[in-house]
Amino acid sequence: MKGKKFVDSLKKFDKTKQYEIEEAVQIALDTATAKFDETLELHVKLGVDPRHADQQVRGVVVLPNGTGKTVRVLVIAKGVKADEAKAAGADYVGAEEYIEKIQKENWFDFDIMITTPDMMGLVGRMGKVLGPKGLMPNPKSGTVTMDVAKAVNDVKAGKVEYRVDKTRICHVIFGKHSFGKDKLVENARTLMDAIIKAKPAAAKGTYLKSVTVATTMGRGVKVAYKPLVK
Repeated sequence: MKGKKFVDSLKKFDKTKQYEIEEAVQIALDTATAKFDETLELHVKLGVDPRHADQQVRGVVVLPNGTGKTVRVLVIAKGVKADEAKAAGADYVGAEEYIEKIQKENWFDFDIMITTPDMMGLVGRMGKVLGPKGLMPNPKSGTVTMDVAKAVNDVKAGKVEYRVDKTRICHVIFGKHSFGKDKLVENARTLMDAIIKAKPAAAKGTYLKSVTVATTMGRGVKVAYKPLVK
């Protein structure tokens, strides 16, 4: 059974209607009923076939107002690069000792792993463990790089990754309820612009099939995102 607050919130908008992004975000904020600071998410259905390599949609973008989430960063690096990572504010920095900790202790007290290319030989061995958790470093997401300081700074500043899944949808967080409408709309527009620019050349027909804004516990609000990309 849904609570009375949730049921009442559904009466505040038309679930079949598409709203402009500003209005959709405001409705999502107004209908959030949880007692905690809910996260807002964008769910973007794309007109691509992710089974084909040339129709993959994946990338990263730094949200102008951050995500509101404290991100714990593990950097696998040695020497100067390890020092740079520490100076940039990485939560954990090391090499073999952390790989061993993950393998032997099933340790996953981090949200993002960043590594230098020379360490990928070691990190790659943990693909079966890191992959399913979405923690495997990848050059496309900027987590395999020699510029570890920039990578750490970007993540701490609010970098998010968007990636189309098997159901052709990108699910991405873009802030917290406490941000307020203006900051959330700015983040959402930045994210949508990045996804639009990532349209694969091989994609045919309408690229943006649907865009929905939702809070952690709330109902999705449909967005009339113009222009719908052809």
